[in-house]
Formats: sequence, C-alpha cells, structure tokens
Amino acid sequence: MTERKNIFVLGLDEANLPTLRNVPHADSYVFHPLLTVEELQHGEVSVAELKEKAESILDSFDGSIDAIVGYWDFPVSTLVPMLGERYGTRSTSLESVVKCEHKYWSRLEQQKVVDEHPRFGRVDLEADVPRPPEGMSFPLWVKPALSYSSELAFGVKDEQEFREAVEEIRKGVGRVGRPFEYVLDRLDLPADMAGVGGQVCLAEESLSGVQVAVEGYVHGGEVTVYGVLDSINYPDSSSFLRHQYPSALPEPVIRRLHDVSARVMRQIGMDSATFSIEYFYDPHADAINLLEINPRHSQSHAELFEYVDGVPNHHCMVSLALGRDPSLPYRAGPYKMAAKWYHRWFADGVVHRVPTREDLDRIEREIPGVRIDVVPEEGQRLSRTPQQDSYSYELAHIFTGGDSEEDLRAKYDRCVAALGLAFDETTPGGRDTKNA
Repeated sequence: MTERKNIFVLGLDEANLPTLRNVPHADSYVFHPLLTVEELQHGEVSVAELKEKAESILDSFDGSIDAIVGYWDFPVSTLVPMLGERYGTRSTSLESVVKCEHKYWSRLEQQKVVDEHPRFGRVDLEADVPRPPEGMSFPLWVKPALSYSSELAFGVKDEQEFREAVEEIRKGVGRVGRPFEYVLDRLDLPADMAGVGGQVCLAEESLSGVQVAVEGYVHGGEVTVYGVLDSINYPDSSSFLRHQYPSALPEPVIRRLHDVSARVMRQIGMDSATFSIEYFYDPHADAINLLEINPRHSQSHAELFEYVDGVPNHHCMVSLALGRDPSLPYRAGPYKMAAKWYHRWFADGVVHRVPTREDLDRIEREIPGVRIDVVPEEGQRLSRTPQQDSYSYELAHIFTGGDSEEDLRAKYDRCVAALGLAFDETTPGGRDTKNA
C-alpha cells in the first residue's frame, strides 16, 4: 500500500475541506490544519509569532511533512514559502509572492513587460494636505499597498473624497502594513523599492468595462492558464454579485488575457505555484487592464471548476506542492457553467435567525447543483464581520451549477428565499426587523 502524503494546510477551514477531499488521489492524502483562520486573518497579525507557532506544530509532528499549502492572502501567502524553505517543501520564492502582494512593487514589475495596466502612483500619507500623484485625474481608486478583500480600498471622484479616503487609510494601514514589513526585511529589495516599506498608499486611475479573473499556475517555468471567469458587480456598485465560469468573452480576448498573464508571471519569477489575476476588459476601446495579482489560487472558485470541469482547482495547488502533474480536466463536470454568488446587504444590522447546518443541507438536497456558506453568525453585527469590502456586508456565498445563466439565477433566487436570513437594522427612528 502506498504511504499517504501529509499535507499541512495553513488556515484549513470547514468550507474548503469537502472540496479538498474531492481532488484526484485524495484517498492517498492526509490534510492537517496548520493555524486557524482566526489566527491568520483577524486583528493585527505578527508574522514572526505565526511562523514560530507553525514551526512548533510542524516540529512536533511525528511523520513526514510532504507539503505545506495555503489559499488565503497575506500572511498565509508569505508563510508558505518561508516554511517551505525551512522544511524542504515545494513552493515559489518569497520574493515572487511579495512582488504580487505589495501592490506598488507589483505595478513596478508589471510596467516592465506590459502596457495593460492603469496609471498609478504613491500617495504621501504624511502630507498635511494629501494630493493625488501628479498627472493623474479623477475618478481614482485609493488603497493601501497591502490589504484583505478590498479592505480600505476607496473609489473617489474629487479632492474631498480623496482626502477622506486617505484619512481612513492612515488610521487602518498599520493592521497589515506593520506585519508586512517583517517580510520585506527578509528580502534584498531593488533600488526602486528602497525605503517604500509596507505602510504605503497608492492611487490608480479607475478602470471600466467587464471584470474578469484569470486563473493559472507556473510549473517548471511554464505558465498555464486553466480558466477565465467573469466577475459581475451589483448594479451601480463595486461589490461583486457573482463570479461566473467559464467567461463569456470572445476567444481573441481570452487569448490576449493568456498572453498578458504569461508575460507578467514570468517577470514576477513565480514557479511551482498557482495564481489568480484580476483584469478589466473595455469592449468599446478593446482594451485590457490588469487590476491585481493574487499569488495563490482562488479557493472560493473550487466548486465552479468542479461543476464545469469535474475537478476542484485545489488539485492544482496540491499537485504542485507534491511535484505532480497539476493539469485539470476540461469540461468533464456535470454542468455547462457555474457561478459563485455573493448575497450582500448594503446597511449595517444585527443578524438573527441564521439557518443551521441541517437547514443548509436540506436546501442543498432540494435544489440540485448548489452549495451554501453563511457568513455571519447568530447575533453578530454586520459591521464587525471581518474581511468585508468598504461598501457592503456579505450574508452568504451561494454556489450554483447549471446549463444556462437563467438556470444559475433561478437556483440562486430559490436559495436566497429558502435561507430566511433576518436581522435588525439600526435606523434613525429606532430598530426595524429586516429580512434578507
């Protein structure tokens, strides 16, 4: 009998465990949790303390350490190569990860090989009256060099909104920026990054068009794109309504996205790892613009690939870490298309009447091709739910597989109605009970 491989997963969570167990050869893998999501993502983290705690767990393990993986942003993305160096497991270099995670450094690298990116520049957080970088015009996006899930990212259309956004970033940039400087100190930085640090703010000219996500991996120096997804926002909002796979963009545009992604990832120097790159495509100007690079695979899209291609994209991450073939099957799943929906609320409130796991299991049985994860807990105030964007609160993630967009939406609507989520919304006149 073949010895089972021990795979340590930083931030292993209940939502991803079923899809991890659905990858090929999963019966020969043992998935071990390494630190909790709460330890890794909530509050101001200390990379040094997290690394020390992870090493203590790994050092006490009585068995082989065959792979160390993770699918969350900083600090998980940087802990994987740091621990890999210590324990001899496969991963891309720490420098290649930081070149993606640090939004300013990432832009400097991108502009060396592609023109498909917005104008950008640093913002002086110390200035008494902060101003946009010279030569840039509104509307702009203002954001820290490093953040979680679009936290502290603000769209601004004039000087007043710009100053207000910078003030919010000043107050919150240290939560991720300070621990990120521990990682920067471990690297031999180039001259154009000297003195930049982790607590830096940048402005970028706003992009328009169709938002898409390109997913792929680098294996043996060869860049492979295995999927392109459409990202569709709520009307008149920058918040995602759904990610839909496969993309409906024309094939020539898909080929250009492949080409730009390959050039950028070769410049970054990534290898033995997955990536996800977000783009805007403007059909009127026939223009592609790169929004940001995530040096990990999108764990939140695993069900979409399983529905359409037959295997969750976790397979790529695990296979690369074990030195195995990471390629995915093509269109071998039960559905022609799939979507991840973000059921959101755009006002604050306290959640009550949250469905139980038994309720969710019943809904999933009654509606074939769906999976549901509820975000807030009973009694939780939405504004205290971690990792939300600046404009809305996530109530549930709903995955649907179907043979048409109408099929996907009908299943989503049925799920929302069946959830029966409710919360008290604070209003100027008192408390009102709302249903979502």
